[in-house]
Amino acid sequence: MSIKILGAGFGRTGTNSLKLALEMLGFGPCYHMFEVSKNPEHVNTWNNAIDDRDVDWDQLFQGYQSAVDWPTVSFLPILLKQYPDAKVILTLRDPEQWYESATKTIFQAMLQGDKNPDLAGRERSRMSRRLILDKLFSGNYADKEHCLAIYQTHIQQVISSVPEDRLLSYHVTE
Repeated sequence: MSIKILGAGFGRTGTNSLKLALEMLGFGPCYHMFEVSKNPEHVNTWNNAIDDRDVDWDQLFQGYQSAVDWPTVSFLPILLKQYPDAKVILTLRDPEQWYESATKTIFQAMLQGDKNPDLAGRERSRMSRRLILDKLFSGNYADKEHCLAIYQTHIQQVISSVPEDRLLSYHVTE
């Protein structure tokens, strides 16, 4: 089994709904951040990817036909090369609404992660924080304009780098 569909939208752009839809349509199971909770050994693999070490993507995604959300979306350029036949779905949301939602949910969860009594949960939160808050947003996740610029740049990079015949873009309000 190989990845057939890659989600290119940031978390809080309808990625969980997309995961559920892909699974209903026969492109499951779909890898989502939730899968890291179910597979705590994946934290080390994602940490290796964050540190630019070699990752066996086929092993990580063994048994999955699709992948959406973080941490996957942060490695989209690599995964597009690894899975050259995969279609890409870019979920979009109003940038202001995306930032407000991400701040109240994802960002807060990562910031509170060190309080998790479960060691695996703390490790997963550390990995997510490193990837999203520290690396993607350069630690400036509280700077709304900075985050919005990164969000918009990501969208433009996806649109310009993925061939039209492999890309579906849709706004979550559609």
